[in-house]
Amino acid sequence: MDATQQEVLDIFTRTKALLQGHFVLRSGLHSGHYFQCAQVCQRMDAVERLAELLLAKVGAQGLIFTTVLAPAMGGLVIGQEVARQAKVRYIFAEKENNVLVLRRGFTLAPGERVLVVEDVVTRGGRVNECLALIRQAGGTPTGVAMLVDRSTGTARFDVPAVSLLELSFPTYAADAVPEALAKIPVQKPGS
Repeated sequence: MDATQQEVLDIFTRTKALLQGHFVLRSGLHSGHYFQCAQVCQRMDAVERLAELLLAKVGAQGLIFTTVLAPAMGGLVIGQEVARQAKVRYIFAEKENNVLVLRRGFTLAPGERVLVVEDVVTRGGRVNECLALIRQAGGTPTGVAMLVDRSTGTARFDVPAVSLLELSFPTYAADAVPEALAKIPVQKPGS
């Protein structure tokens, strides 16, 4: 683990955002670990530092963007802080009839360069929805920036992706939860 990853893990630990128990993730998978980014996001000093670190990785990849798009709820706070520090426009997508959409008058100009910012990625479903949404709206997705990649690189996107922390805790389908984990009351804390 490099120094940046250790710092990020320390931030999640200090803010009590890395939980242990029995959780159902947004993906529907079960896990003994959960990243509750809302715990980090109530600490503006932590959010500011995480965004600074994330922007450094985005810059190292040479990603150019004029807009940040974050999926609600998990990506809202970190997306806004990344946009604030980068001094670019910020918009978000939200669910309507179980599909991510742009609402509230948000639009994209043809070719507008958009960075998707998310908190935690397990399978990448919401990020892929955002990439499709950007294209449907006429924009150009330039990359993905995430705080935590739970897939440790197995979630694939058709644009460059960076993460501050890659940690893979075992996940299980609902019908394949190990006995020891199944004995723990299940929680679904929300993103």
